Amino acid sequence: MRYLFFLLALGAGVAAAAAEPAAARQRELVRMVRQDCGSCHGMTLNGGLGPALTPEALRQRDIPRESLVATIVGGRPGTPMPPWHRFLSEAEADWIVGQLLEGFPQD
Repeated sequence: MRYLFFLLALGAGVAAAAAEPAAARQRELVRMVRQDCGSCHGMTLNGGLGPALTPEALRQRDIPRESLVATIVGGRPGTPMPPWHRFLSEAEADWIVGQLLEGFPQD
């Protein structure tokens, strides 16, 4: 019975993480990335104080998706990268990473 409960809980967590933010929230997240993240990663996400976040740059660095999500949520201690967990959920950070890997939306 405990095993079944674990599988059900795991499945619910995966389903929740896979859900996309609502369209209005997606627009807010795009604006946040362009303005807030862009202040360090470049307004076109081609790099600045922080590294480039273009699909090509991310593929070259070959960082696992989970690590990118963890960096957004928890920041990188000892660097200028702050944690964003107060402003977005882990599922939203995962959505952002997916968008970055595909080529981030313009608007």
